[in-house]
This record gives sequence, C-alpha cells and structure tokens, in this order.
Amino acid sequence: MKHLLYLLLLICTISVSQNNELRPYTLADGLPQSQVYDVVQDSVGYLWLGTQGGGLARFDGEDFKIFNENDGLTSNYIQSLLVVKDSLFIGTKKGVSILVNETITSFKGPQVHCIFNDGEQTYFGTNTGIYQLKKDATLSQLTLSKTLNDGKINDFLFDGKNYWIASKEGLFRTEFLYKRSPISQVQFGDFTSLALYKKTLFAASFNEGISLINISEEKIETIKKPQRINDIAIIENQLWVSTDNDGLTAINIETLQFEKKLGKANGLSVSHIRKSFEDRNGVIWIATSGGGFYKYFPNQFTHFDKDTGLNGNRVYATHAVENALWFSVAERGLSVIDSLGIKNIESIQGFENVKIKTLASDNFGNIWAGSDGKGLLYRETIKEQNIVVSGADISDIKVDTLVTVKTVNHLINESNGFPSNWIRQIYVESNNIWVATYADGIVKFKYNNIDETLTILNVFGKEEGIEDLLIVDLKPDNQSRIWYSTQKGHLGYIEENTVTHLGDVLNSNTSINSLLFNEDTLFLGTAGNGIWASTGFDYSKFQKLKGAKNITSQNSFQLIFDAQGNLWTGSERGIDNIIINNENEIVDVFHYGRNDGFLGIETCLNAATRDAQNNLWFGAIYGLTKYNTNQTTNQNNLKPVLRFEDIKVDYSSINTLGKWEYQNNSLQLKPEQNQISFSYRTVDLDHPKAIQYRYKLDNTEWSPWHKNNEQNLLGLAYGSHIFTAQSRDFRWQESNPISFTFTIDSPLYAKAWFQWLLIGLLLLLIFFVGYWYLKRIKRKNAAETNRLQLENHLLSLEQKALRLQMNPHFIFNVLNGIKAMGSTDMLKMNNTINSFATLLRGILNNSRKETINLETEIKTLKNYIDVELLMSQKPFIYSIDFFSEISAEEILIPPMLIQPFVENAIRHGISKQTQEGILKITFKTQDDFLHCSITDNGPGIFESQKNKKATDHQSVALDVTKERIASLSKRDTLQLKELENNGKIIGTEITFSIPLETDF
Repeated sequence: MKHLLYLLLLICTISVSQNNELRPYTLADGLPQSQVYDVVQDSVGYLWLGTQGGGLARFDGEDFKIFNENDGLTSNYIQSLLVVKDSLFIGTKKGVSILVNETITSFKGPQVHCIFNDGEQTYFGTNTGIYQLKKDATLSQLTLSKTLNDGKINDFLFDGKNYWIASKEGLFRTEFLYKRSPISQVQFGDFTSLALYKKTLFAASFNEGISLINISEEKIETIKKPQRINDIAIIENQLWVSTDNDGLTAINIETLQFEKKLGKANGLSVSHIRKSFEDRNGVIWIATSGGGFYKYFPNQFTHFDKDTGLNGNRVYATHAVENALWFSVAERGLSVIDSLGIKNIESIQGFENVKIKTLASDNFGNIWAGSDGKGLLYRETIKEQNIVVSGADISDIKVDTLVTVKTVNHLINESNGFPSNWIRQIYVESNNIWVATYADGIVKFKYNNIDETLTILNVFGKEEGIEDLLIVDLKPDNQSRIWYSTQKGHLGYIEENTVTHLGDVLNSNTSINSLLFNEDTLFLGTAGNGIWASTGFDYSKFQKLKGAKNITSQNSFQLIFDAQGNLWTGSERGIDNIIINNENEIVDVFHYGRNDGFLGIETCLNAATRDAQNNLWFGAIYGLTKYNTNQTTNQNNLKPVLRFEDIKVDYSSINTLGKWEYQNNSLQLKPEQNQISFSYRTVDLDHPKAIQYRYKLDNTEWSPWHKNNEQNLLGLAYGSHIFTAQSRDFRWQESNPISFTFTIDSPLYAKAWFQWLLIGLLLLLIFFVGYWYLKRIKRKNAAETNRLQLENHLLSLEQKALRLQMNPHFIFNVLNGIKAMGSTDMLKMNNTINSFATLLRGILNNSRKETINLETEIKTLKNYIDVELLMSQKPFIYSIDFFSEISAEEILIPPMLIQPFVENAIRHGISKQTQEGILKITFKTQDDFLHCSITDNGPGIFESQKNKKATDHQSVALDVTKERIASLSKRDTLQLKELENNGKIIGTEITFSIPLETDF
C-alpha cells in the first residue's frame, strides 16, 4: 500500500510539474524575435536560429549574436537552415544566403522553405519548385514535373535509393534530382515534413496526420492524429510531432503509442510549434511561433512553482514524513504534496500570513512548525476507529471498522508561556522538543496534547554558556548531544543539560548556516567561507573541503547527504553534488543550475530534506525542486571541441591581411611584427560559464586553467613559434589541443646567413688562389660540355635532315610519270599531282616535330602508298588497320617511322613478283606498347637483299629506322621474317613495338 501511494504521488507530481523540463529563451534573453522557424547546430557547438523578422541568431548557451539584412542577408524572414561542413545555408523569404566565418554571401530567388544536401549538391525547396546552387554561383531551377515545378516544396529526404519530396500538392518519389528521372506521386495532400527510421518513411501532412510508408514493401499506414503538423523529427526512438495549434507530441516509434505531450499545460507559452531539434549532447530544443524557443531536458529534476500549483514561489522549509512532503511557502503557511497532489493547508486562527522557517515531525507523523513572530504550530493527526453496522435484518448484519482521520492544531507561543515567538530550528527527541530561537537561546520543553499543557524543561542562554544567541541551526549527533551553530560562526553542544561552547572554531567570524552529521564526521556549511569537515572525534578541529575541483559557491545554505553517500549543498547559484573520499577530499563536483533543470536558482536556508524513497527536495526562492535519484538522463557528455575564432597581428585580423602568407595554420611575419593575439572558443550550451582554458607557447609549461579565451602575446622573439590552447568543460573533460604556427623573421644583422656571409668573405680571401684554380677547371669542363652539346645538336639536325630525304629515284619517277600522263590521262595526272603535293607537305610539316599523332602518320602513309600505287606498273592492294580502345589521335609516335618499311615492301617485295601485290599494315595497343606489323606477298626480304645495293637510299633509311626503334624501345624489338607455305616463300613480315605514348 505504501508503494502504491508513492506511485500515485509520483504520477501526480509529474502531471503538475512538467514545466521543470522547459527553459524558455525570449526577447528578454536577447532573442531578436519571438517567432523561431528553424534551429540547427554547427560543428563548433553554436545553435543557429532562424526567425521571422529578426534575422539570424547565434546562441552559445548564454548570449545571442544577431545577423540581419545589414550584414548581407537577403531577408530577415528566415524559413530554413542547414549546416554543411563549415557553411551555414540560410533559406529566406527572398532567396538564399550562405554564412562562412561570419561572412555572408547572398543570392536572390524565390522564398525558400527547406534545404537539402545529398553529399554532393545542395537543393532548395521553394514556393516555385526545386532549385540548386550551381558552380557559377547562380540559383538554377530543376526541371522535374509541372506539378513540382510550380508548387511549394516543404521537405526533402533520401532513403539511399530514392529521393522523397514533400510538397503542398502531395508526396513524390524519384530516383534522381540532378537529371531526368521518372517521378511518381505516392500520395495526395499537403505534406509538410519527412523522417526516416530504418525502412519506414514517416510523411507528415498538414491536415491528414502522418503516413507510415514501408519503402521495401510499399505498405502505407496512417496515424490520424495529431493534425496541423509543421514538422516531425526522430529523437531518442520517438517521433516528435510539432503542430501549429496543439503543441508537441512524442510518439513511440516502435509501438506508435503516444508517450509525451508538451503544450501550454506543461509550460510552453504558445501552442504553435515550428520544430524540435536534438543537439549533440542529447538536449532537445523547441522552436515556437510567438514564444521564442525552449530548452527541453528530461532530467532528474521535477520543479514546482506558482504556475504548477504552489500558492507562492519562495519555499522556506521542507520536511518529508512517510509518503508526504511538507513545506512552507512565503507567508502562505503550510502545504503538502501527497498521493492527492499539492494541497495548501487552510489558515489557522492566530497563525495566518506567517513565515514558517522550520519543520519537524514526531514518531507519530505529527507536524511541528516554527514561525517568524507567531511561535510554534503543533499539527496533531488523530486516527479514530468507528464501528459501522449494516444489514436489513439480523441474519444480514455486517460489522466493519472505519478509520477516520482528523487534525487538531495547537498553538504554542508567548501567550501560553513559551519564551519566544521567533523560531529558528526544531528538533523532536522522543517526548522532548528542542527549539532554537532567534535571540532567546535554546528551549527544551514537553507538550501534553491532551490537556494542552506546556512544560519548559530548560532554557539555555548566555547564563548557561551560549555566548552568541543568534542561533542558525540545531542538530543532534549519534551520542545524543544537541549541537548548535550561530551567526557569528560559533559552535557548541548541549549534553545532559550542560552547555559546551566551542566558540569561533573556524576563526572567521562567519555564519555557520548548516550542521550535518555523517557517521563520525560533522560538516559545517558557512556563509562565504565554503564547507568544513571535522578531523577529530571531539568535533573541535575542522578542515575546509578542497580537492581537484571547487564548489560553485562559497555560500552554503543547505547541506544534505543522498543515499549513495554523496554530499549536496545549496547556494545562491543552485546546488552542487560533491563527491568526497574517505579523507573528505573533493573528488568531483556536479553543479546544477537553471540550465541543468534546477529552476529554483537560489536556495533557502536549511530548506532541504530526503524522503522515504531517497529523493532529495530543495526549497528555493523560485519554487520547490525534487531530485529523483532513481531516474537517469539521456544526455551525452561529449569531449569539448575547441576552435580558433580569430587571430590578430598588431590588432588587425589576419583575415583581412592578404599580403601575409597564411596557409595550413602557418603565418610569416616581418621583424617588426612581434605582437600577435589569439581568440578561441569552446561552446557548451548547458554550462557556458563553466568552460576553462589554458595555453602554452612553444615547449613551455601549460598556463593555469582560467576563464579567459583570449591571449595577447607581446615582444616575441625572432624565429618560429607554436601557440597551443586547450579547453575543459564543467566535468573537466579536456578538448584536443589546437595549435597555430607562426614565424617572425629576423632583422638583417641577426640573420644567420648574413653572419655567415661575413665569415665567408674572410675565408674567400684566404682561399683566393684555390678559388681561381677551381674556376679554371670548371671553365674547361664547361667548354667540353658545350662541344658535346654542339655535336649532339648537329646529330639531331642530321637526323631531321634524313627525315626530309626521299628516294630521288622515286621523285624522278613520279615527275616523269606525271609528265607522261599529261598527254594520255589528264585526270590521273591531276590526282597524282594532288597526292604527291599532299605527301610532300605532310613530310615537311611532320619533320619539324619530335612526335606526331598516329592518325596523322596513317594519313601520310596513305598518301605515300597512293602515289606509289598511281606510279606502279603493277597494281596492288593495301590495307591499314588500327585496333585499340584509345583513339589514334591520342597516340603519339615519331614521324616517318613506318615509311621506310612500307617503301621497302613496295620496292623490293610487291614490285618483284608477277602476281597481284598485297600490302597490309596493322597497328594495335597492348600492355602499354604500340605494336606495328608490315606484311607483303613478295619474294622474301632475304632473297631481295641479294640483288640490292648495300648503299642505296633505302638501306640507309632502314638502318636509321632500326636504330630509332631500338632507341625508343630500349631493346631490340624489330623482327624480320619470311612467310612460308609448304616450304615456299609467300611474303615478308616486319614487326616491332615501341612504348605507348599519349597526349593525356
């Protein structure tokens, strides 16, 4: 039954306090406009907000930086944002803007509603179709279909195979955006947003709910509600649905059950939600139209304030009794949270409009309350058992026991004999009650609730040994001693009605706000002097809590231990969870402020308690907060990221100084430029003020950790330097160090080369004779080199001249043939002249080049063969074949490399036989070589060589060509062989290979 009541309490608590998870950011925080249409996060960690009329806002967790039309935006009305690497794409009412390093470039165009990047190209969904940003920095519309080209595009999505397009005219699918592809309309309707989870596409329409499309099986289901959807997003296995009239709804993505609802009832100021976004630390941000934007952090805190049922915000005292939490609010008396929710206790006559500063209870669950100026309230709960008889006759009579509860209020103050109406602390010890007053000492008494009689057992004041009567706290130890602390920093205890006053144990004259015993250790929370712990069993010596980390504030208003043995303290800045070791040294500190869910901000004195379920309750000036120790958060503690924001030389940013070399984090400076400053930044949206930095120059030691993120270095020495910086977050997780290299040039007199030059001049005088001797040798070597170069040049000219040579007998025959044709065949003469002229022109042009393409060589060969064919007395046929995946125009060869072999085949092969001549030339590429073969059906090369003069032109040309091929191939690839058939020679084949050379 006890656990059931607590479950009801928990359910009720959550139902009235969901706004603990929402932190609003409005115009009062620096937001330029309350209508936020999109939220994205860049690689550094900044949040970027697109507003309607206020331009673009950059948020670092604390401050906003605004960019608007004056900075280059196409419009202050921003619909959509997208981060791509280091660029922020901004879709506005009048086109697109791109922000890089705080520099904005803009492109006029139609109103942009969404931006999409597929890894290669960026696309923009507009009022009139889809646009892309081309390489020439212009916006160009894609041609897809008439419906899409003229319609409003609201969202894009790529599932790995197809693009999905959500438009006002329906949901479309296509395989490609950048080229023509069939476009199919999957559904009709006004589709506003898309999301993909595994193989399921979620497509939200404005008025018809959400369609679930299995992209593998093309099955479609529909969730009818919510409607009027602006955006959907998948966050933590939930589908977050943003509507324009019903807030946010979170749907389990597996079961499709509704799990969460955020609206006005939960703390949102408006119901029109534009977008929900999860940052890289697991925090969710909510953009609204009219209410600014919100930070949503489902955490271990539950907050109660005036908006969620309290009758005020300032909570002075808290006390847990069984499954109820009693607390006091401002001057509104008592309240309780139990299984029925928050209940404000009616005012008691004589105890109205009272500040209750302390609460306690006895073994029966009765409440004791101490006030400012109106004494004590003893709230007695009486349970009575009544017998209830039911039944129509004697045989049906049933007897039950009915338990009724009634409350009796008892006032104890000066009017009925109590020493003071100003109560600071209460401690209930069995039948005795201990009360610390503001200035009248400590009172020990008994109260008889039956006859309402008050018995004062003792009053401990100055006469009894308490030197400072301004009591602040009162606590018992495990030896039945009652300890007290005072406003002047005094400490003492009462044992067997005897006061032992220890005095100012901290020697600081600082108020000891809180006493807390944990086993054999006494902890003291002070006003401005931190937290102290006893080091001896007599509790007379104390040591301040110190360690690797410091607590957030030196003011400790509250001290309490949780069930895990961790110490918690409340201050004016929130609460700290302090991890301490057995030596009471601080190992770690977890701070919780407003950004972490502790919305109460400043805690009230000693208003902290732990309930039966080990939850911690904290009273603060802005409400009551519960810390649920059994609940975990989904936030990620990622390593912080540090980036350089600006680097200045002589107080001018290097981004504007193009005359300096600045590449790959390296900077070259002049001798007089020995001042350089660095600014760098780590963005932590949750704890922006907790970031610390350190730096070092070259190989020096790291600087101490500090808050400053700028360093100005003056009077630097000449030479190369490396500046290195590092950051750490509130958890002391360290970023990767970042470095910047720069070099300050030395003046002329300090340069090593100048100093060595002076030394060199002296050495030059000493070794003068040797210098001239070496110079004479070099001059002789140079002359020899020039001679060899001249000989080489002459050889090259001789080779080029050889290329220009053509068999004089061939030229003579051609000219005589042309002459003879003049009287017999004018048409043939004209053809011969044209072919011969083309041949000569080609030979002359090609001879000037080191290489020509194979296509040109083939044309030259054809011209040469055509002339030979026209002049030949015996007609022959020829073919030139080329086999390669590479174009002949792209293959390079030396000019006139093939012609000598072809001429030899015609002169000494084909022309020496009686049958019809056949000449076949083949080119092919294989294994990075160009292979060539020349085949004829003559009597055979070896037979013809017997009848040929060794000194004729053709022999010389062949010999030179063989040498050229051997030189090109670096080996002997030329093969000459006679072709045989049944022992009879039927022709000659010449083959060779040269390395394949192309013009690409």
